[in-house]
Amino acid sequence: MPSNVIVGCSATKLTASERALFSELQPWGIILFARNISSPVQVTALIEDCKKAMQRTQLMVFIDQEGGRVSRLPNTHWRIPPSPTVFATMFQQDAELAKRACLLNAMLTGLELKALGINANCAPMLDVPQKNASSIISERALGQNPQSVIALGKQIVNGLKHVGVAPVIKHMPGHGRATSDSHLALVQVNASIDDLQAWDFMPFNAFNNEAMAMTAHIVFQQIDPDLPATVSPVVINTIVRGLIGFDGLIMTDDINMHALSGTVSSRAQQAFGAGCDIVLHCSGKLDEMASLLPIASCIEGKTLQRTIAAQNIAFEDMSDISAADIEKELAHLMRTAS
Repeated sequence: MPSNVIVGCSATKLTASERALFSELQPWGIILFARNISSPVQVTALIEDCKKAMQRTQLMVFIDQEGGRVSRLPNTHWRIPPSPTVFATMFQQDAELAKRACLLNAMLTGLELKALGINANCAPMLDVPQKNASSIISERALGQNPQSVIALGKQIVNGLKHVGVAPVIKHMPGHGRATSDSHLALVQVNASIDDLQAWDFMPFNAFNNEAMAMTAHIVFQQIDPDLPATVSPVVINTIVRGLIGFDGLIMTDDINMHALSGTVSSRAQQAFGAGCDIVLHCSGKLDEMASLLPIASCIEGKTLQRTIAAQNIAFEDMSDISAADIEKELAHLMRTAS
């Protein structure tokens, strides 16, 4: 049985040590980054090697392919999808054209991923930036207000699912007030629950029936002043499960980010204790992944139901959908909007 972790690989090929660890750890999925990607043949071979190490015929394979600055597939072999901000700008001029273009782009992105064996995309980002938000959010946002983010987010979710790629909405319950990068430091947000509900939580309320969501490494001072959302039972249970009403799979953002403290294993323990279903560890560092062995456990119960719901999207065969017509219409819409 798979365990409740997602891990990375160190390079473009598995090492013997990684094969041995993956065989023992049995992660639910892997996540790929630029360091793991050089060509289509290589990516497919890497994924197949991971499956072989785990003795599985199917595997959840994640990537961050939002478009723009967050595009893991290099332009040596792949299209760099437009930044989400491009569709946000289009939406201000022509909402229907923007939604159609956004849908087609998501479908095309999904087909590009699916062709490689990648079946889960950590997108869309549903954070609504404030005026003083860090560029880590504002340069990736689907709009400057909840309504735009919801409208375009739905196109991304629907487009990915249409071609058999499972979306991961992020960063729940909202990263838009962050004035610094949680990859580098712990972010503190002092907004009231009323203000958060009226702005930050709105997109996540609108998507509370989706299969997967990723947490935010942010301290919401008026909800839990001591712990970042990822490791806060109050945020996960009272806000995400309760107020927002999300009953899908909750995976952490990368537990290696500097916003969290303690060892990798202690962070994982805290996240599971808070109520997260799956812990995400991205660095590909063998010793850190090995430290998860005593912490990770076989997926069961409610988490098992949630993983099955995600797999039902990700494992669907969509090989009969052609990218050519989608690409042609998308190119026409992008020219029309420019």
